[in-house]
Amino acid sequence: MALPRILLIDDNKTRIQQLEAVFLFMGYATESAGSADYEAFFNQVEHPLSGVFVGDGLEKQATVIAHIVQQANKIPVILLINKGTALQVSSMVTHSVTQVLEWPTTYSLLKPVLNKLAAVDRSSVAFVVREGAERRSSPLIERLKGKSRAIVDIRKLIGQVAESDATVLILGESGTGKEVVARALHDASLRKDKPFVPINCGAIPGELLESELFGHEKGAFTGALSTRQGRFEMAEGGTLFLDEIGDMPLAMQVKLLRVLQERTFERVGSNKTIHCDVRVIAATHRHLEDEIKANRFREDLFYRLNVFPIEIPALKDRSEDIPLLVNDLVARMEASNRGTVRLTNAALSMLMQHVWPGNVRELANLIERLAIINPNGLVDAADLPEKFQQYQAVEDADYEDTVDGGEADSLDNSELSEQIDVIRTFHGTSSLAQLPQEGMDLKEYLNILEVDLIRQALNECSGVVAHAAKRLNMRRTTLVEKLRKYDL
Repeated sequence: MALPRILLIDDNKTRIQQLEAVFLFMGYATESAGSADYEAFFNQVEHPLSGVFVGDGLEKQATVIAHIVQQANKIPVILLINKGTALQVSSMVTHSVTQVLEWPTTYSLLKPVLNKLAAVDRSSVAFVVREGAERRSSPLIERLKGKSRAIVDIRKLIGQVAESDATVLILGESGTGKEVVARALHDASLRKDKPFVPINCGAIPGELLESELFGHEKGAFTGALSTRQGRFEMAEGGTLFLDEIGDMPLAMQVKLLRVLQERTFERVGSNKTIHCDVRVIAATHRHLEDEIKANRFREDLFYRLNVFPIEIPALKDRSEDIPLLVNDLVARMEASNRGTVRLTNAALSMLMQHVWPGNVRELANLIERLAIINPNGLVDAADLPEKFQQYQAVEDADYEDTVDGGEADSLDNSELSEQIDVIRTFHGTSSLAQLPQEGMDLKEYLNILEVDLIRQALNECSGVVAHAAKRLNMRRTTLVEKLRKYDL
């Protein structure tokens, strides 16, 4: 049975962090939003959810919760209230939701709620994006990882323009993920069941680009041994993605402009007009206004393409998204059996200081390289390539979305944290050796010493990670990383 996907709506950021940490630790997928932006979130996320958790204290609580319940459309809605405040919540609110749960809660109370959500028939529920709209899933929009304002805005723009046939122009540096945005647009559109056909206008010689786009007849030119469809015909009814449109030769720009205006074209070597029903999405890393001034791009084509622009920021401008991106890249490597790797928070802090001229593509290449060099290993700051050593590692950095180490410290003192973090105790700790006459491997010795002290601390604390971390004077997330490093 698939694990449920949960949406958290709360203005209490501390509670959101705590719940996200718990759900992620337990293996549940989570998304979060505040009362000011949850409506946009409903428009963005169209894949099935199994439950919505709503915190109390929202402004105009009754109205907001009623709207959330309506949007959720039969998905269970659980209201979280502070202990001892049940009498302060109106009966209309409590009757609107599926269940009321006091916070802070305990594992024994939370687990049955999650079990019920997991049992929900996900095929029978879906978000209502807007009244009367067709319900569709948009899994590719999940590839737009990040919680930065820019990425949230991009997901919102995709939700706004996806259903229309408006031409979209995606702007951004190389490696920022322009094709990911284009595919997400197609996947969320009414054309999602039709083809998505990409073509890189900068990778094809100008003399061949016309044939690639419009096709050719047999004998139209030397080497045309048979009739061939072009990309416009292949994309009929669907989406044509013109990547690097700024590199298209001027002669082809004129022909493309006619197709966009008339929705007709002819194959090379033919005088038969073909009508097309294709939605065009274009992308470029160039500043087209500058290209127009340099007479390398037609102004009329620019205005035809620039109906709905979406600008993707460089990775250096959204460094807070790097932990999420690393997590996603590692998950995709694992899914395709290309290995795995884990990064310490100190290593992540150094990655977040880099300027990333290659953007997400450069980050993806680095993660793949680290997975090859450190198969199934833990990468610390010192293990990163030389060019990253110029940055100062933040040893006590704490990121919720680090790879396999995203528990938040905000739960350290709660009963829930103590119950979740209990692991087995260890017996028979090994005795530590003295320095022998012939010398020893110091690194191995220190590893043995560290493991021995960690085992002692866990034994003394009955296996409670939070308490053992305090005994060792380290952060709980750091101890969790070491447990995984030493396969404890």
